[in-house]
Amino acid sequence: MTVVTRFAPSPTGYLHIGGARTALFCWLYARAKGGKFLLRIEDTDKERSTQAAIDAILDGLNWLGLGGDEPPVLQSTRAARHAEVAHELVKRGAAYHCPVTAEELQARRDEAEGLQKKKAAEGSLSDADAARMADLLKPFRSPWRDPAKPVPPGAATVIRLRMPDTRELTVADHVQGTVSRAYADLDELVLLRSDGSPTYMLAVVVDDHDMGVTHVIRGDDHFLNTFRQLPIYIGMDWPQPDYSHVPLIHGPDGKKLSKRHGATAVDEYRDVLGYLPEAMRNYLLRLGWSHGDDEIIPDDQAIAWFDLDGLNKAPARLDFVKLDSVNKHYMALADDQRVFALWSARPEAKALGVDELSRIEAATGALKGRAANLVQFSEHARFLTNLRPIALEGKAAAQLNDEARTRLSTLLPALEGVQDWSEPAIKAALTQFCEQNSISLGKIGPVLRAVLTGGAPAPDITLVLALLGRNEAFARMSDHARAGG
Repeated sequence: MTVVTRFAPSPTGYLHIGGARTALFCWLYARAKGGKFLLRIEDTDKERSTQAAIDAILDGLNWLGLGGDEPPVLQSTRAARHAEVAHELVKRGAAYHCPVTAEELQARRDEAEGLQKKKAAEGSLSDADAARMADLLKPFRSPWRDPAKPVPPGAATVIRLRMPDTRELTVADHVQGTVSRAYADLDELVLLRSDGSPTYMLAVVVDDHDMGVTHVIRGDDHFLNTFRQLPIYIGMDWPQPDYSHVPLIHGPDGKKLSKRHGATAVDEYRDVLGYLPEAMRNYLLRLGWSHGDDEIIPDDQAIAWFDLDGLNKAPARLDFVKLDSVNKHYMALADDQRVFALWSARPEAKALGVDELSRIEAATGALKGRAANLVQFSEHARFLTNLRPIALEGKAAAQLNDEARTRLSTLLPALEGVQDWSEPAIKAALTQFCEQNSISLGKIGPVLRAVLTGGAPAPDITLVLALLGRNEAFARMSDHARAGG
């Protein structure tokens, strides 16, 4: 058997980080088993589905490296096939035509709500009202489910799934375990609306079957849907897929992840927060799946190790500190040119001139390993783009007293003698200056850092001098040395 997985988002908004994790699990399992990973866009909700959302979802998946092995399937293009299956279910006795209108069903719900409010206000109900409320709160069973009851001529009907009355349905789920529910506890779902359009529940099953999906991996908010959908498989005598329903991602406080916890859309992690796709794959893998204490798991190792038994049942909590740690690892490994190209596409880079960009490009190799993400890379590179005269921030300003300015003035000639403007040569010159003047580097280093960076984050002072280049470094030092002369 060839393993086939699928990721099937609804295009009603952006690609959520939880959806991206589900797609990753599906992609990994297919790769681990030498199978296929497919994409399906479930756009049956015409009022909420948009082309912009479809584009955003596919863009996010492609950025993460989770493109499908075949072109994405648009669910809306398969409506005729969905309707065909609905009518076949009627022929098989697994579904029936029902003329009950949406208004009639809403009236039932309204009546039940009214009785519940009456009970809350009065404390109890009459036996008749209590019996009526209990009946209304049961899963709906249409009188037309009885084959002997004919549908009125000319009545508009839906096709509704017929649930067996006396059976249980059992789902063996890799994450949730083996769970049983009575058919009597489930609504008889509408499969085909009165206008002939299919519902989501029908379309999902038909498409999974026709696409040859063998393993369904999705969020546990769909777990109840499994019990609703399996009767369609049974009614059509189709093989049932293997199920894994993974817990939703929670925020650091243990509550369901939402915008108040920070970024929830994949494009925010890329465009705003500045994470790398390989780091996101690694982090999302560990956000709900484990392999011992391993935190850094490259793609090839993830494919070799991934299995469904490693999926966790408890909800995982998003942890930006861990994500930064993982991303910092991959930033250090990434090619210098790639890091610079990714960073230079950001808004803060587009505001810089050619000279500043060239300086940062040359410094990328030295700076990338210090940054947890591209936002931090910008901060660590800020000292390279500060305009002269350098404005001194807080502690940096406090370093530049009269004694420090005098010492800076005496240091300039010593550095002017450095022919090879490299980190080792600069370090040697500073060491010699300190020895000749009987001072420690700790006396001159903070002063240099102040006038060269203004207090911005920066690496070791000898590296700062080397990265700025001879001309810029001397210009910055001279500005403040002259001011104290």
